[in-house]
Amino acid sequence: MQSTAAVRARGVTKTYDDVIALDGLHLDVAAGQVHGLIGPNGAGKTTLLGLLLGLGVPDSGTLEVLGTPVGRALALPSRVAGFVDGPGLYPTLTARQNLTALVSLRGGRGGSRHDVRREVGTLLDRVGLGEVADDQVRGFSLGMRQRLGLAAALLGDPRLLVLDEPANGLDPVGKRQVHEVLSDLADDGATVIISSHQMDDLAALCHEVTLLATGRVVFSGPVSKLAAENDELDYRLVTSDPQRTRDLAAAVPALRPSTARRAPSQTDGALVLRGSEAAVDELVARLVTAGVAIRELGPVVPPLEAAFLALTGTPGAAR
Repeated sequence: MQSTAAVRARGVTKTYDDVIALDGLHLDVAAGQVHGLIGPNGAGKTTLLGLLLGLGVPDSGTLEVLGTPVGRALALPSRVAGFVDGPGLYPTLTARQNLTALVSLRGGRGGSRHDVRREVGTLLDRVGLGEVADDQVRGFSLGMRQRLGLAAALLGDPRLLVLDEPANGLDPVGKRQVHEVLSDLADDGATVIISSHQMDDLAALCHEVTLLATGRVVFSGPVSKLAAENDELDYRLVTSDPQRTRDLAAAVPALRPSTARRAPSQTDGALVLRGSEAAVDELVARLVTAGVAIRELGPVVPPLEAAFLALTGTPGAAR
């Protein structure tokens, strides 16, 4: 991963009438990484993505994209691509025709029609749409539209890719394909910024994340560091001997029954406990020594989501 910054913001402010969308935002996103952008609704994520894509300009402060200062006129920065609020597509055209039309609108790529068709076909295969390349987009599912939008963004060989909920509507196969594409881009030195509410996806894909709240950066850094901000989690535990498990858990001082409203039903004999990872490790060791088989063990809320809720003070889910 390169150490230079693909995005550098200093004191960026953006308002809409009397609403402050971004409030003196400071941010650095290193080149060659997948960077996650998270936050409650209204935190300023969409506004920031729009600025990066040239859909708006800051009211004050400075913003650099790929080393170039963003000016005071609306313009898509060079070698930047992506979408906000879903990709813009032509529903009556096929997937192949959509991408070919975009190449034409951008003034062509300097190659023959055969070269363009080959490039378009390669991109459609890359996002898993090769078999439906000649189907009209009007019949596509949400997930298929998202993948076609990603293919469209890749046409310009971007060095910065900005995506709003790219995994929205994707099935597990489609999600894996998109993750592979984005990881490959970062490995090649490009930078990918993703806004998403899918915490598991971000934890698996991103090098670093930035958490926004009320237009300001609450946290920016490695995913592991954010997840570690929350010392205690709720864990769901299913074993071969529920009563013995309860007795052993009671002997671990740092563990206690969870009182969270989101704790799942325990009618299957599961025990939901709250404590640190070290306390859970101690209980596991006691269970193994006692000959109790562990059939399921995991956090009720993923660590990244738990940190999100703790830092934003948001009750309930991270949506």
